[in-house]
Amino acid sequence: MKHPDGRYWQPMNESTHKGAEESAAEKSAHVLRTLGLTKQDGLVIGEGLNLGRVSIVHGATGEVIWCDNSGQEFISTCHLSPSLDIRPVAGDWVGLRDGQIVVVHPRRSALRRPDPNGRDIQVLAANLDLVLLVVPIDRGLNVRMLERFAIMAWESGARPFVVLTKSDEASDIDASLEDTKSAVPGVEVLTTSSQSGEGIEHLRDLLHEGVTAVMLGASGAGKTSLLNALEGSEEVTRTVNRSGEGRHATTTRKLYRLSSGGVLLDIPGIRLLDLMVGQEGVDETFSDIGEIALGCRFRDCSHNGDLGCAVEAAVLSGELPARRLENWRLIQTELTHQEHRRSPEEMAKARKRSGPTTKTGKKNRP
Repeated sequence: MKHPDGRYWQPMNESTHKGAEESAAEKSAHVLRTLGLTKQDGLVIGEGLNLGRVSIVHGATGEVIWCDNSGQEFISTCHLSPSLDIRPVAGDWVGLRDGQIVVVHPRRSALRRPDPNGRDIQVLAANLDLVLLVVPIDRGLNVRMLERFAIMAWESGARPFVVLTKSDEASDIDASLEDTKSAVPGVEVLTTSSQSGEGIEHLRDLLHEGVTAVMLGASGAGKTSLLNALEGSEEVTRTVNRSGEGRHATTTRKLYRLSSGGVLLDIPGIRLLDLMVGQEGVDETFSDIGEIALGCRFRDCSHNGDLGCAVEAAVLSGELPARRLENWRLIQTELTHQEHRRSPEEMAKARKRSGPTTKTGKKNRP
């Protein structure tokens, strides 16, 4: 049929219109799948809103990857609506309207740590399936940090997976593997090297479509190098100083769509003091102690001098390493301390015990 302006055009009948709608819906679904959307997210898109996923948040704005009703993809810097009751983070699914983030959809999992103010909880990343516990073994295994990483991972609601890095520089890989399996029983472990490529293909297979992962590790653990090895990218990396302490190479939280089909959230390295401790995560990480504790005489046994303690008996017999019980005790103390710090009543008692302070922050002496 000839249009009045001289062009030829095909009138859109009902079936053609329906086909166009299906095509647009398929395009939208494909974009969202590449961003990690799964049926588990259970999202219902509000009327008049576009659905997107947060990549980075800076102050009052967030970078969002989203698509419109036609299935076209966009990356936009969006302002946070003043009416939001929750601050979005990397990995959040959000509803957009007129360049604003107006809805943060419920999270099915979230990686958290204590806020620097000592009272609140800071969310690092949301809607995760896999938490990669990235730990270097070139200078020996830091068991204490690995245990706390595992606690954070279990607390997030996602599945922990240990990635031992820098194996090409390790002197005793077998010993590191043995220590790792003892520290996080039941958690899968993969040995990798960004230099030689060891374990990289296995890691790539884990990060398939529908999987959103985050790398949790200290600065200098090799997280960015892993990303480079996975994707052949050239993200900025920095060397580790002589003391073994790394420097931050990643300064903002980012969302990467991987060639393997999965999504990777890259967050800055964190310190031991930043790690979140929760009872559920402790129970999962120290499941071996939990199983032995079933034989304790008292259900509320503290495993610290109690009569009939099966856990202490297991240490004496050599069934359980003494270091394992000692770390469990330290973490239980830390858990109690964190709970008290977040309790207004306990904080008020602590201030009363410590006495009034002067403007310089020093205690007044009687």
